[in-house]
Amino acid sequence: MASSKLSDKAAKLDFSRLPGSMQAPVETLSAPPVGQEVRPKTAPGAMMAFANDARSELMRENEALRERADAADQVKAQLNEALGELGQWEGAKATRLIDPQQIRVSQFANRHELNYVGPEFMALRAEIESAGGNVQAIKVRSVAGPHAGGPRYELVYGHRRHRACLELGLPVLAVVDNVDDRALFVEMDRENRGRKDLSVWEQGTMYRRALAQGLFPSNRKLAEALGVDLSAVGKALAIADLPVAVIEAFVSPLDLQFRFAKPLMQALTRKREAVLRRARAIKETGGDRKPKAVLDQLVAAAGEEGVERFHPPVPTVVEVGGRQVATVEMQPTGRVDIGIEEGVLSAEKLPALTDMLREFLTKHG
Repeated sequence: MASSKLSDKAAKLDFSRLPGSMQAPVETLSAPPVGQEVRPKTAPGAMMAFANDARSELMRENEALRERADAADQVKAQLNEALGELGQWEGAKATRLIDPQQIRVSQFANRHELNYVGPEFMALRAEIESAGGNVQAIKVRSVAGPHAGGPRYELVYGHRRHRACLELGLPVLAVVDNVDDRALFVEMDRENRGRKDLSVWEQGTMYRRALAQGLFPSNRKLAEALGVDLSAVGKALAIADLPVAVIEAFVSPLDLQFRFAKPLMQALTRKREAVLRRARAIKETGGDRKPKAVLDQLVAAAGEEGVERFHPPVPTVVEVGGRQVATVEMQPTGRVDIGIEEGVLSAEKLPALTDMLREFLTKHG
């Protein structure tokens, strides 16, 4: 009897309504009314539906995050590539073409006007004209304050290149940098000494102007900033401070040399008026005005001995791989001897060595 009751109850159960059932009543296959949400009728079904919805939402969020991560990786790769390309230009400064009339000569200009009429300047001018402009950029700095049609820039270095472009009516290639007076002075001096040595008079005039404007408190500080010997600064200043009459006794102030400083100062100290009279006479009467001849006449006016003896530097030893291969020695006469050890250079390489010497002497001679 009991089993019969259980069988009757089991027969009344409807398993088709359980979530996940493979068989559903025909009426559940019909679409629900518009706007009406179908909700599970049991707690387990509601939980399973909620879990499915949450899982779908998580999958959509994960997909969106994955797409963002991929996009970020692409941007990062492009950024790294761009930074790598920019790295090769680290420390470089952009150049621009500027009307040379918009550039004024530096207040520390150290080039005598004779530098713009000689054969070297004319060769530089012809080279710039042939190239259509200066290949090696000059450096300028912006001029503060209103311009009103006046110069907008001041030269740091490159006065000869600027003058050539100005005369040719060509725009000048320039780097614009922000430097103060002291940095301008140092860069100008080093650039000029590296390209074409200034005469001792030009250097002394430049040093005197810098000291007068307070860029450096002493000769020593100036020498340290420029990386030059203190005695050389002293001699250059002594030449720049020579009386005008003495300087004009020479054909050009560019003829004055470092080794002239000591004997000229000694002569002026001993018999200043006699030396000045001789200097004025040399200018007026002419005669032999080669630098050494003028020096000897001025020194003789004071009864002093001639120019101080030239002391050549110590011979230089050239080593390659820890082995001495050559020596370079200057004689008291000024002659330079280059000795190359046996077995270092073959006969076939002599033309190449000759070409190198010719190129060096053409540039630095």
